[in-house]
Amino acid sequence: MSISKTRGFLYWLARLLGDINAVRRGREGRRIARRAAGKATGRALGKLFK
Repeated sequence: MSISKTRGFLYWLARLLGDINAVRRGREGRRIARRAAGKATGRALGKLFK
């Protein structure tokens, strides 16, 4: 298993654990909104610096 695959798996696992933690605390709506905002910002910056 390569380092990039291992790192990708660890990032995926961290996102999953964050989602589980948000559900347990009753803050899933807040997390969904922040993830959507972060994704939109990342795409906008990607297009800006392309």
